[in-house]
Amino acid sequence: MNGSVHTAAAGGGPAPAGRPPLRLYCFAHAGAGVTGFARWPTRSGPDIDIRPMLLPGRDSRRHERRPTTRTALLEDLLGVLADAAHHGPYVLYGHSLGGMVAYTLARALTDKGLPPPVLLAVGACPPPHAVLAHHSGELSDERLLSFLGDLGSAPTGLLADPDSVWHRTVLPVLRDDLRLGADLRAAANDPATGGPLPVPVLAVDGQSDRVVDAKAMDGWRRWTTGPLVRRTVPGDHFFVRGREIPRLIGRACRVARRTAPLSGGQL
Repeated sequence: MNGSVHTAAAGGGPAPAGRPPLRLYCFAHAGAGVTGFARWPTRSGPDIDIRPMLLPGRDSRRHERRPTTRTALLEDLLGVLADAAHHGPYVLYGHSLGGMVAYTLARALTDKGLPPPVLLAVGACPPPHAVLAHHSGELSDERLLSFLGDLGSAPTGLLADPDSVWHRTVLPVLRDDLRLGADLRAAANDPATGGPLPVPVLAVDGQSDRVVDAKAMDGWRRWTTGPLVRRTVPGDHFFVRGREIPRLIGRACRVARRTAPLSGGQL
């Protein structure tokens, strides 16, 4: 385990007497740190302990080597989650690339015989078997910027200049994250390291997302032997920053804690 794994922990409200808050580990989209989860503690409702997980190579971990393979990712994160699995129920949420990170961790924990999360929640993340023409770290700058334009996150103004700080600092992180995503998807489709999870899955898309729609998220049904719950929330591909998704995930966490297995009519 890499002892420098960082979390940003915060409570979402008081837990019932004698019961600690349910831990919700959050993983961000490609190229991002954890700022997208900054308002989740106040929006997720009571009894939820929000724990954004900062991957190496960004923000306070910017001097660390970025993982681009499943092996490197698990070396950095699996020990932390394995320890968490021994201390009561927990939930994993991943947004876009973070969805594949969350799936990978849930799969690895299950394969080790450790308690899996009571819920895997994924947002704006196509299932592992989906064919993603643009999700590659080997795209030319022109094609990658075109893809970012489809997402609504292409740099504008001075940042669009090839010599800008965005091109020097953000683009390399984004490319490495896309390489990581490709490796995680390949591993998920390998019977030795992938396959369906024995946990309920909540799959969420953004109503205005031009890249990942509801039909794509329906594909997560193949990746769980438990129930799949599907929801659509307002927003584009980056609805993680909005108000509705932390409320939805907070409600789902509380239901998942009370019920096993989770049924679609309970969210």
